[in-house]
Amino acid sequence: MVRVEQLGKQVISPEGPLLILDNLHFSIARGERVAVIGASGSGKSTLLGLLAGLDTPTQGRVWLSGVDLGGLDEDGRALLRAQRVGFVFQSFQLLAGLTALENVMLPLELAAQPDARRQALELLERVGLQARARHYPPQLSGGEQQRVAIARAFAGNPDLLFADEPTGNLDQHTGHRIIELLFALNREQGTTLILVTHDPELAAYCDRTLELDGGRLRTGTRPV
Repeated sequence: MVRVEQLGKQVISPEGPLLILDNLHFSIARGERVAVIGASGSGKSTLLGLLAGLDTPTQGRVWLSGVDLGGLDEDGRALLRAQRVGFVFQSFQLLAGLTALENVMLPLELAAQPDARRQALELLERVGLQARARHYPPQLSGGEQQRVAIARAFAGNPDLLFADEPTGNLDQHTGHRIIELLFALNREQGTTLILVTHDPELAAYCDRTLELDGGRLRTGTRPV
């Protein structure tokens, strides 16, 4: 599902060039659940952005579902994401002017799904928010907003789901419920899951961890 070769990212800071990621190599199989861990500032979110084609590397290559992201322009990468990728962010990233239902419908409508409303309602029911379908994000709690975001991420049955600190803005109890929901939907749909987290409990749900340290990668595998 994902293959990375010689991946690196360098940015220019006021102090000069800053190497964020250095010569990463790894592969992630279809259906695998992988946690990207490491200290704050270790490049976890930068790596996620490169894997999703939201940013471009300074060196190296990324293949997503067999497609070389380096061979696509910005529109091509956006189309690939729309067709195959879902996202869950720490800050929810819901559109405040759309209802919960409309937020979940949006990726389905962009993909020209004829039954977008029915699919969105089914997903909201699955995450326990059918009664809140017509509420706007500011009318929802943090946990409810993240459940809407998860429903939206799984709309259209993506091949690959990226999650960036999905419980980072939630209290421990709500975060635990979100973890269980995220992985339940992951099992049901067989989606490949790549998540960035500093939470050991969340990482323990995954099949494998990729640990970033000083821009380089340490790999560790635990039994499934």
